[in-house]
This record gives sequence, C-alpha cells and structure tokens, in this order.
Amino acid sequence: MSYQLPATVAKNERTVEQGFWKKLLGLAGKLPFAEELAAAYYCAFDRNTPGKVRAMLMAALAYFVLPFDVIPDFLAGLGYTDDAAVLAATIMMVGRHITPEHYAKARAALGLKPKEN
Repeated sequence: MSYQLPATVAKNERTVEQGFWKKLLGLAGKLPFAEELAAAYYCAFDRNTPGKVRAMLMAALAYFVLPFDVIPDFLAGLGYTDDAAVLAATIMMVGRHITPEHYAKARAALGLKPKEN
C-alpha cells in the first residue's frame, strides 16, 4: 500500500469537502455507482476509519470531484468510467471498512429507500 504525504491528504480532503456533494447530487441519477461514492464519502470522514483507509478514500473521492482526469468527465458515455474504475479499485482494497451505517447514510443523503434486512 502506498502512503500519501499529510499535505496531499489535507488537500484531497479540502477538494472533497468543497465539491463532492454538489457534483454527486447533480449526477446521482446518471451514475450507477452513486451509492458507493456516498458510502465511501461517509467512511472517509468517519473518525473511526483508520487513517490509511481514509487517505485512500479521500484520494479516490478527490479524483471524482476534479473535472480533469484521465478521461475528462464531459465526454458523453465515457467521462466517468475512469472515476468508476478508481472507486472500484479503492473499494476492493478498503471496502471492509465501509460499514452498513455508511451505506445507510449514503442512501438517506441520496433520497433512496433504506435497504430491507
């Protein structure tokens, strides 16, 4: 696992805080991975989540927020495929830290019905 410098982690956190919800809520109906993004957000800002996990999630979320990445977001049909890939890879590495509570908060924030047990 790679490590990020504290300044990079702080920059990613600011980027996510400033732009995450605006971008996600503007696209939520169009993104099949909106719930996972929101759950990753809640896990990343959960102080009970280990620091290394938080840093990885912040990097993935910052990648989503930033408009210029490997495949620019404005390209119809392709723009969010790289964002989805980055998120999927990150969740594969740290997904066990994303709890049912994080998913419940994500569903509530997105206006989705709670999942039945």
